[in-house]
Amino acid sequence: MKSLRFFLMSASLLAASLPLSAATGPVDGMVIPLWPEGVPGAKPDLGPEKNDNGWITNISNPTLTVYAPAVDRPNGTAVVICPGGGYAGLSSVREGVQYANWLSTLGVTSFVLKNRVGEFGHPAPLQDVLRALRIVRSRAAEFRIAADRIGVMGSSAGGHLAATAGTLWDDPAGRTGAPLDAVNARPDFMILMYPVITLDDPYAHAGSREKLLGAHPSPELLKLLSPEKQVTSATPPTLLIHTQEDQTVPVENSILFFQALTRAHVPAEMYLFEHGSHGMGMRAGLGTASDWPKRAEDWLRARGLLDPAKK
Repeated sequence: MKSLRFFLMSASLLAASLPLSAATGPVDGMVIPLWPEGVPGAKPDLGPEKNDNGWITNISNPTLTVYAPAVDRPNGTAVVICPGGGYAGLSSVREGVQYANWLSTLGVTSFVLKNRVGEFGHPAPLQDVLRALRIVRSRAAEFRIAADRIGVMGSSAGGHLAATAGTLWDDPAGRTGAPLDAVNARPDFMILMYPVITLDDPYAHAGSREKLLGAHPSPELLKLLSPEKQVTSATPPTLLIHTQEDQTVPVENSILFFQALTRAHVPAEMYLFEHGSHGMGMRAGLGTASDWPKRAEDWLRARGLLDPAKK
């Protein structure tokens, strides 16, 4: 009995001596600053951040919030989630947290990104999402995830940001000269929900374009930030979800990206539903569109991303 007590005490002391993340894996709700060394292009006069029931604006200090996988089924897959908001703000609760909670039930570790938006414009959002991917990959062992199973998911303008991560992960605009620039920022897969893709008329979302690039962007920037024009054979496998009823971001955005992926021989699937307005998130009552989480789960499972990662 004494030997058993000694063993349990020793195990407890060892666990207590480890950092919390190393002892327990990802810590639910942990907030990670993206730029502890200082935000590139900081704007100290911007004023305080605002949070109106999950609608976040005036963002000057980007972060990642960790959502741990269900304790009985962690599989080593991770996703950086980019909430939508037209580059005017972020819908962090309605989309980011919803997606994170759903992914948790699948055993996936999620990181909800709070990135800079219109107050900074390009390249700040791209720098933030690539920095997020580099942080997650560089700390894969700490978070008990596989460094080759880190994806990105985004809705609307967050879908655009996710798509730029999947096409511009090695672009000079996404680097800041920090040591972490040496870490591979390419996402291993993408899930894009009713994404803004093209910045060209007639299918562009004009509000997102102006917030990101200003009122009169150059043709070169329009091309660079239109992900359908940046697809190569190295673009990650992609799942696209969109609806015919979307009156904010036309369904042609997803179609254009799917066509570009197909031309480049990138594995891709696309589900286009009849019903469901823009920003539908995970709402019920939208006919078959409400079943998209099941379709996405099937896609993740078929790619082996819900199987336990090999150690």
